Amino acid sequence: MPIATVDPTTGETRRTFEPLTAEETDRRVALARRAFDEHRATGFAHRARLLEHAADLLDEDRHSIARTMTTEMGKPITAARAEAAKCARAMRWYAAHAPALLADEHPSAADTEDSGAARIVVRYRPVGVVLAVMPWNFPLWQVVRFAAPALMAGNTALLKHASNVPQTALYLEELFRRAGWPEGCFQSLLVGSGAVEAILRDRRVAAATLTGSEGAGRAVAAVAGDEVKKTVLELGGSDPYLVMPSADVRRAADTAVTARAQNNGQSCIAAKRFIVHTDVHDAFCERFTEGMRALTVGDPLNEATQIGPLATEQGREDLEALVDDAVRRGATALTGGRRPPGRGRGWFYEPTVLTGIRDTMRIHREETFGPVAAVYRVADADEAVALANDTPFGLSSSAWTRDEGEQERFARDIEAGGVFFNGMTASHPALPFGGVKRSGYGRELSAHGIREFCEVTTLWYGPAGGREP
Repeated sequence: MPIATVDPTTGETRRTFEPLTAEETDRRVALARRAFDEHRATGFAHRARLLEHAADLLDEDRHSIARTMTTEMGKPITAARAEAAKCARAMRWYAAHAPALLADEHPSAADTEDSGAARIVVRYRPVGVVLAVMPWNFPLWQVVRFAAPALMAGNTALLKHASNVPQTALYLEELFRRAGWPEGCFQSLLVGSGAVEAILRDRRVAAATLTGSEGAGRAVAAVAGDEVKKTVLELGGSDPYLVMPSADVRRAADTAVTARAQNNGQSCIAAKRFIVHTDVHDAFCERFTEGMRALTVGDPLNEATQIGPLATEQGREDLEALVDDAVRRGATALTGGRRPPGRGRGWFYEPTVLTGIRDTMRIHREETFGPVAAVYRVADADEAVALANDTPFGLSSSAWTRDEGEQERFARDIEAGGVFFNGMTASHPALPFGGVKRSGYGRELSAHGIREFCEVTTLWYGPAGGREP
């Protein structure tokens, strides 16, 4: 895939970039390693000042970088500005909280009295150079939620961003440079996916994090495993959205529209399978379909647009194939199911609601990365849980019920990295984020995320002239 900005609204190539040579890539890896040796010795207060400055600059730049994101991957401009603002807030959150999250721990004397130590300290030390392989769907947020904690922990970062968002990648490098981070602390590598293995195998690279497809995750995990290097993987999702009789059905249906259509439907944690109890199925389906049909599809630079084009032509073809397969096998499209007329060369697809889904259809097993919803009818909570878990993925989930017994049941039995009750799944710096099963492993954000790329080190201090433990 060429490294280029291709406007998904028109299909036109706006800018192209030559990939880095192997020699230049090697120079940048070496620079990241040298920067780590100095950066790790700085204190939290110094890093926090730099990260807060980056947040201030991002706030100032939010209009221009939002336009860049929209041009590169089709995100509605209002959503792009919101993404930039969210990134700035996350930077400030980590600047404020990293010292406490990574503070030394001191096991109690009572718990360690037979260890022979006068003092024991558990310390979180940075691992070194971390390679981040990031996707295009949230081209700022996916990077910042890795970079902010990694840099605050004392690591340095190499970003291999998706090849269709090169200008966003270069902006991020420039942002950290303008904020005062030393040369080499954060670098964007404009390279193709074929270069990732050699970078990860480099002895100067300590670990990797990847957000992307299951196939990409498998490839990176295989190399990292061979090299015995730590990885965090956030892969696909086919998140269930359960609606039970005690729910506020109108609010559940209205929220479902946002949960499915956010980011043009191109979100790993977007609700994709709507599992609705038979008692409220028809009422939910009617309102949900009306809401999806009413979404404004158009130029993502227009402030009124709610659904822009899909990011790539291949992505639209993949989505069409899933819908066409479902319809051929008996599913019904209550709305949508085609390319909207009159949209020219852009990669648009109508918001779509499908019913009559069966397990013989591809859409039942595969992730739909676009504004397509699959609605199921279930008889009870047992069937709802079984259907929710009938997927190879387990990123997140939503459950709409006011019944405390059902809430406890879903919290216990739904196989996912998160269960959001009476609301849609969202990410926040204070909440651990990640999945189970083929949605990956490890966690981003919160204390769990910042500690993923730290070495947990035991420091044992014996008494002067004392005995061995």
